[in-house]
Amino acid sequence: MRLIFIRHGDPDYEKDSVTAKGEREIKLLADKMQSENVHAFYLSPKGRAQRTAEATLARVHRTGVTCGWLKEFTVPVRLPETGEEHLIWDFMPSFMDKYPDLYSAERWVRVPFIAASDVPKAYAEVCSGIDGLLEEYGYQRRGSYYRAIAPNRKTLVFFCHFGVTGVILSHLFHMSPVALLQHFCAAPSSVTTLYTEEREKGIASFRCNSYGDISHLYAAGEPPAFSARFCETYDHLEERH
Repeated sequence: MRLIFIRHGDPDYEKDSVTAKGEREIKLLADKMQSENVHAFYLSPKGRAQRTAEATLARVHRTGVTCGWLKEFTVPVRLPETGEEHLIWDFMPSFMDKYPDLYSAERWVRVPFIAASDVPKAYAEVCSGIDGLLEEYGYQRRGSYYRAIAPNRKTLVFFCHFGVTGVILSHLFHMSPVALLQHFCAAPSSVTTLYTEEREKGIASFRCNSYGDISHLYAAGEPPAFSARFCETYDHLEERH
């Protein structure tokens, strides 16, 4: 089985849609996706993901299924020192260093300020959503892997967001979402591809073939958007700090 996760085009958060640049990006994305043999499309309910999906779905004359659990993962925690609200992919390195359990697949959810938030519940809802869908296609979660009850080579495409994709990947890979989201970045309209790996009969795990692919932008000379990135060097004040 193949899973493809697509982040929405360059976002206009105020309108919950995409910018003019985003419109260029999603057209190029549709060019890339039109030759793919896709079994089913699944969409976040958010407008920016819906608009991104529309460009591809119109091109291939298909429809998609909207899933509430694919909405962006914007559940905040409160920082213990200041009480400030923060998302789980926006911690400073010095903060991460104080809480090494944030890197643990098992213990991250028990870090006090995580446990005191709604993050564990929201995380479980997303995990339940992807597991329920995969079970419909013959892959049943068992521990840190999946039972391959009905192995197949179908392709599922998800139009969603950076944060929720990181949450899903962390579950599929059995790792901390905080660590994954802290150290990976997927630009708008990027494509992340996973395959099942079934080297043991009846057992499947997922392996990432490519993360955040934006080759469709490079091929057309369209620069990637800066969204989801922070300053490359501290003294570059024009980039996000």
